[in-house]
Amino acid sequence: MKLAISGKGGVGKTTFASFLVRSLADSGKKVLAIDADPDANLAQALGVKDSGNIVPIAKMKELIEERTEAKVGAMGSFFKLNPKVDDLPEKLSAEVNGVRVMVLGGVKTGGGGCICPESVLLKNLVRHIVLARDEVVVLDMEAGLEHMGRGTAMAVNRLIVVVEPGRRSIETAHQIRRLAADIGVKNLSFVGNKIRSDRDRDFLLKEMPDFDFLGFIPFRSEIIEADLDGRPPFETDKEGLKAVGEMIGKLEKEKEKEK
Repeated sequence: MKLAISGKGGVGKTTFASFLVRSLADSGKKVLAIDADPDANLAQALGVKDSGNIVPIAKMKELIEERTEAKVGAMGSFFKLNPKVDDLPEKLSAEVNGVRVMVLGGVKTGGGGCICPESVLLKNLVRHIVLARDEVVVLDMEAGLEHMGRGTAMAVNRLIVVVEPGRRSIETAHQIRRLAADIGVKNLSFVGNKIRSDRDRDFLLKEMPDFDFLGFIPFRSEIIEADLDGRPPFETDKEGLKAVGEMIGKLEKEKEKEK
């Protein structure tokens, strides 16, 4: 499976992604976790030591210039639109407890649709990972789906949007659904996070009646404590890990029906 995770900042998207990666790995699957959010912290959530020292690929100037044959930051220059990327997952990933983790970073210059050496390299890398890699891939995306082109998006088995009980989170979920439709995402599901009571769950179901909810994850203060201690959230929240495991079971059944 190739799974992309999105959602408004602060809803627990990366925490959910870490639960998803850990549960898939614990079931014996080979997993490649991709942090494609400019505010990268998936590596930390998965327990990678000294994750703050990881240089995102988007900031690897020498690599970008070598592969695209362009000067980073130069205006009006020509560069390769299909740079070599197939060797990068092995070269630039860190391994933790049987999971490989890559940090892409983001391109924060220019407009959202800017064509620059950095964005070209990242999009080609994501395309290769989704289309050519024979393993389970989990992409922790930003809400804007910046790294996903139309072809890549159509190859993703499922885009999962994390939402919490709140108006702004719901509004972002609507925006992501529109973006997903624009780039051809066919399978879209939503996960309710930080659910404190049945009232929170009912609120999401009432405000998002035509949204496909994969499941709900209860609010747990242990996740905050894990973050303060620098520990992966799944080490302290076994209930959340179990809930995500059940969601994976649903995804696998749906995937079997599609065959």
